[in-house]
Amino acid sequence: MFKKILVALDASVFSQDIFNEALAIAKVHNATLMLLHVLSTEETGSPSVPIFPSIEYYPAVNEKNMELYRQQWQDFEQKGLELLQSRVGEAMAAGVNAECTQNSGTPGPNICDLAKTWGADLIITGRRGRSGLSEFFLGSVSNYVLHHAPCSVLTVQHPVEAKTKPGLKLSVL
Repeated sequence: MFKKILVALDASVFSQDIFNEALAIAKVHNATLMLLHVLSTEETGSPSVPIFPSIEYYPAVNEKNMELYRQQWQDFEQKGLELLQSRVGEAMAAGVNAECTQNSGTPGPNICDLAKTWGADLIITGRRGRSGLSEFFLGSVSNYVLHHAPCSVLTVQHPVEAKTKPGLKLSVL
C-alpha cells in the first residue's frame, strides 16, 4: 500500500501523463503526492549557459550576457513553480492531498534524496526510451532512479518515443 508518492515532473508535455498516472494511483491508495521539479541545465527548455570566448576583451558584453542568462534562468524557475502549483491544484480538486518542491541540481540524485528524506513509498517518473550512445551521453534519469531509489519505482514510458521505435510497445516498467 502506497501512502507517500513522489512524482518527478519536468516542463515537457509528457509530464501531464506522468501526473495523471500518479493521481490515479494516489486516489486508489488514498496517498499523498509530493510533486518535484528539478531545475537542471539537462532539462529541455532550460536556458543555455553563455559562452565567453574572450572575457578579458569584452567585459561589458559578457556582463550583459550573464544578466540575460540570469533573467532566463529566473523565468525558467518561475515556469517550474507555476507548473507545480497548477498540478497541486489539480490534485486537490480531485481530492488528493499534494504538496510540491522545486530543487536545483542533477535530477536523479535529487529525486532519490528527496524520496529518502520525505519517506516516499513510491517514486513515479517518466522514461524517454533512450538507449545506447544516446543514454551514455545524455544520461538517463529514470535509469539512475531505478538503481538508487530507496523505495519502489514506477516509470511511465514516453508515448512519442515509443511510437517512433518499431516493435516497442507502450508499457509501464
